[in-house]
Parts: sequence; C-alpha cells; structure tokens
Amino acid sequence: MTGPTAARRGLAAALGRSPRPVGAPPSLRHTPVEDVAGLLTGTVVASLGLALLHAGQAATGGTAGIALLVAYATHASFGLLYLVVNLPFLALALWVKGVRFTVRTLLCVAAMSLFAQVHTAVLPAALPPVYGVLLGNLLVGVGMLVLFRHRGSLGGFNTVALIAQERLGWKAGWVQLALDGVVILAALILLTPAVVALSVLGAVVLNVVLALNHRPDRYLGG
Repeated sequence: MTGPTAARRGLAAALGRSPRPVGAPPSLRHTPVEDVAGLLTGTVVASLGLALLHAGQAATGGTAGIALLVAYATHASFGLLYLVVNLPFLALALWVKGVRFTVRTLLCVAAMSLFAQVHTAVLPAALPPVYGVLLGNLLVGVGMLVLFRHRGSLGGFNTVALIAQERLGWKAGWVQLALDGVVILAALILLTPAVVALSVLGAVVLNVVLALNHRPDRYLGG
C-alpha cells in the first residue's frame, strides 16, 4: 500500500489513532454539498478562534502561530500572512498527500485568511488574554474537527511531521509537538512569559478537544 492512503494511515498510527475505515457505505458518505458546507463551517469557526488569539495578543503553534508572531512584529495583516506562511507547506502536501487533499487544503487556507480578516475588522482591537487564549483555542479545535470530518485541513506542520516519519523514522506526533513548541517558545521574543505560559495552556485545550472528539475509526461520514 503506497501513496496518499498509506501516508494517512502512517500519520494516524504515529499519532496513536486508528485510521478511518476504508469503504464506508455510500449512504454514510458526505455529499459534495455537505462537504462544501462543512468546509465553510470549519474555516469560519477556526478563523474566529485565531482572530480571538490575535486580539488577545497570544501565541499558538503551527503556521498560525508563525503568522501571529510576524503580525505582532510588523503589524501586517494576519490573514494575508497566514496564507503566505502556508504556501511552502501546500507544496509539501501536494507531494505527500496528492492533488485532491492539497486543493481542499488550499481552499481552506484561503478561506481562513479571508474570514480572519473579516473577524479582525469586527472584533475589538484587544481582548483579555485569558478569554482570547482559552476560547480561541477551543474554537480552533472545534473548527479543525469539522474540517477533518470533511477531509480538509489547515495545512501547516502535519506534512513536515509525516515526511520526517517516512524519511527519518521519527514519530510524527513528536515532530509536530516539537515544531509547535519551538513556535510558542519563540513568542518569548515578543510576549511576556506569563502570556506564553497561558498560550501553552491554550495549546493543551486545543489538543484535548481533538483527543476527545477525533476518532476516525468511529466516524464513517467521509
């Protein structure tokens, strides 16, 4: 077994999860209309979470965390930065996951960038950090769950972690954790230790949401 299917199974095994059963009955699969609605819902919810993190001047992992740090340092548009930062990872996704997954991811990333700009224009310029971090990460986690169930993603470090596992034999889950940790620690350059510590707590909230709810072996709607 090779190609995108093998890659997905390898990543699922590295993260300690069972891969989604193959060959779900057609009656249980999402229709194209349901997929479009799901991808829109997931990107709206996740982008609102990122906008809350931005307004709370907090840090997070992944490409979103990189875009946030650059936005804090340069005052550039977070939505545009998020799109630019993800471009190299989209090229990797095309190599590892195939055209269909990459197109879905590109659409999700573009939608995230657009919606994040809308949210930023509407939300207050600043929010209490505790509110922004905890609620923001909760919403990002919920948005990611919706995207996963419609075979979408937010791009980012997942592809790098998978390649490291395939080429170097490193566990993808640990690679993902290390990369996210580097981004959050880099936030110490711009943010106070207290805010960075709060951001670590927020990352725990996000991963707990995914751990408790993302079980591909129980979900046959893909």
